[in-house]
Amino acid sequence: MWVLIPAYEPDERLIDLVRDLAPTAPVLLVDDGSGPSYGEVFTVAEGFGATVLRHRVNRGKAAALRTGLAWIRDHSAKVDVVCADADGQHRPADIMRVAAELTRRRREHEPPAVVMGARAFDGEVPWRSRLGNRATSALVAAASGAALADTQTGLRAYPAELIPWALGVRGERFSYELRLLLEAARAGIPLVEVPIATVYLDDNRSSHFRPVRDSALVLWPLAAFAASSLAAFALDTAVLLAASALGLGLGAALVTARASSALLNFALNRRAVFRADGPPLPQLARYLALALAVLGAGYASLWLLTWAGLPLLVAKVITDGALWFASFGLQRSFVFRRSARDAPTAAHAPHRRGPAGPRRAAVRSR
Repeated sequence: MWVLIPAYEPDERLIDLVRDLAPTAPVLLVDDGSGPSYGEVFTVAEGFGATVLRHRVNRGKAAALRTGLAWIRDHSAKVDVVCADADGQHRPADIMRVAAELTRRRREHEPPAVVMGARAFDGEVPWRSRLGNRATSALVAAASGAALADTQTGLRAYPAELIPWALGVRGERFSYELRLLLEAARAGIPLVEVPIATVYLDDNRSSHFRPVRDSALVLWPLAAFAASSLAAFALDTAVLLAASALGLGLGAALVTARASSALLNFALNRRAVFRADGPPLPQLARYLALALAVLGAGYASLWLLTWAGLPLLVAKVITDGALWFASFGLQRSFVFRRSARDAPTAAHAPHRRGPAGPRRAAVRSR
């Protein structure tokens, strides 16, 4: 097993980390264009046994991780990799704890998983870190179904089987790590969290994470789903008006419009939003069943809310908003779900451990 540490303008904390890790596991550092001023830090780290790769200019954390993962893949046959940060937030004991969970899963023949060190965010945590993690955790859960305690952790372990997959995930800088979570959930790859210490130094000033920019990408599935819904609404309206103009009765025009918009919505959601594979007819059948269920739930909700005294407009806004989010989750987990044949790694139940041990995120396949 290798420990991979991308580093940009590090200080002596990186040297301390390498010195503590080197007797236990080989360490690979990627100098992401830190410049000559930081050359001594990497030279001292090499003296403690680390291997150093260098980018001539700063290319971002994603590029540094890919450089390291590709080098390990090419130079060491079938080894696992633990990625850690260079700023002192990951203690050697926690890095080894994450590595041990990956080893345990392999020993017990559990499916390959991304193992992450999850912080509890207790004690004195900078407000932007606490707020940013809670926001991105909620968005990741809404977009992918993965209920994670810590979406921003840089302490992650990848088994050798998943390194080619990780190298193929798109994304730059810190957005790459968020995209890895979304793509893992989509592919049915288990996400396992191991509790680690929450360490912040100097109010986390060394972090290069930008919460707004780097977290925005998790909204993409929801935004695509919304765009698909709007496109279906536009087609529904256009067909209804055109059919009425051609002389069809209201009932026939409405059925034609709804059928056309439903087919468009199904096609867009299947290919552009959830990127589903497999035969489309079973998915279409589930889609139609869900549409009928949503229709019934909408009627029941409107009746109940108006009976409780809410105005019809308010009741409709509440109902449609709740059903929209519910429809997104149900289409992801029911209509366009990944079968066991398509995602064999997700077909096995995870090993259960006590409350203090690692837990598998609640990941529903698409």
